[in-house]
Amino acid sequence: MPRVLLIDDTPEIAELLSFALRDRGFEVFASGFTDSIIELLLDQRADALVLDCSVYNMSESLFDVVRYDPKFAELPVVIISDTPEEADKSLRSRDAKKVMLIPKPFTGAHVARALAELLGPAK
Repeated sequence: MPRVLLIDDTPEIAELLSFALRDRGFEVFASGFTDSIIELLLDQRADALVLDCSVYNMSESLFDVVRYDPKFAELPVVIISDTPEEADKSLRSRDAKKVMLIPKPFTGAHVARALAELLGPAK
């Protein structure tokens, strides 16, 4: 079962998305915005990361912290954004790999499909 760390600054959304992903076969660990993202990724042995912060710059800063760490340079990341054009431009400027952008509004199915695509076939 793939392990997913979900960072969401809206607890209600995090809870709903966690349920939706669990129903689709993911083990989910949720947290609010944190400066300790690397520690959480290590503690939870995450296979993928989902970032859904109300301000894209918050998700962007967490993405940069994760990508800067060599252990997580290839970690699959799904970013949910209410400013998808800005987010896409920002990710393209970084030549970001193994990342998918999902515009708001979204469903748990959208996120689950993106994770499945990034993670590849189940082992």
